[in-house]
Amino acid sequence: MIELGDVSHWVWIVAPLIVIVGYTIFGLTGFGATAITVPVLAHFLPISYLVPLMVLLDMLCAALVGTKGREQVSKTELKNFIPFMIVGLAVGATVLVGVPDRWLRIALGVFATAIGLYSIFNPRSGGEISRWWCIPAGIVGGAVATIFGAGGPIYAAYLGGRLSDKSALRATVSTLISISAFIRSVVYAVSGLLLHLSIFIGAAALSPFAWIGLGIGRRIHVGLSQEQMRRVVGAVLVLTGASLLLRVVFVA
Repeated sequence: MIELGDVSHWVWIVAPLIVIVGYTIFGLTGFGATAITVPVLAHFLPISYLVPLMVLLDMLCAALVGTKGREQVSKTELKNFIPFMIVGLAVGATVLVGVPDRWLRIALGVFATAIGLYSIFNPRSGGEISRWWCIPAGIVGGAVATIFGAGGPIYAAYLGGRLSDKSALRATVSTLISISAFIRSVVYAVSGLLLHLSIFIGAAALSPFAWIGLGIGRRIHVGLSQEQMRRVVGAVLVLTGASLLLRVVFVA
């Protein structure tokens, strides 16, 4: 684990700015912060430090978004989705640990990019998809969350086909991320990955900037139409997919 006194001085400038940008996206869509922050900050900080740090920030911010929009959360979708998400978290922690990271990133990157492009160019809902899609979406999303800390694109892709209200979509996605982050934080604590003072110091130092981003994102969210919201979600999915694919290309 790192010593904060040894990190580059650029981190103290770059990290707050990137966290504001990432959580502006989170406040707007209910997901996407990890996809923005981790690829950039990985140039300065180890992944083993960033992943548990982002779990703490995601848990706090997702809980805040979910609390603010509690009346918009779709309890029916949560009841359908959560059991399979938990199965996926277990799959990610056991079965998929042996699959080469490169191929998992390629698969998720292609999926997120394809769904994102579809949402951008077809912003009007094409009708409600079957609730049975919660089974593969929950399992895959939970598994991806365990490995990359980025299950949001899968959750958003499924719920975008189930919920027609933009506020319900954002609140429900953020609630799923909060639950996922809490479960993963317990796993990381048991494994010892989370039990480092520097992680909690980093989370405390960056949380004010995450809250600033959330506030900006919420203000933008209010002024968007449903079609604009679908395009924004699509853009975040494309950005997520592109960041994963670029990491495959440029990181050995």
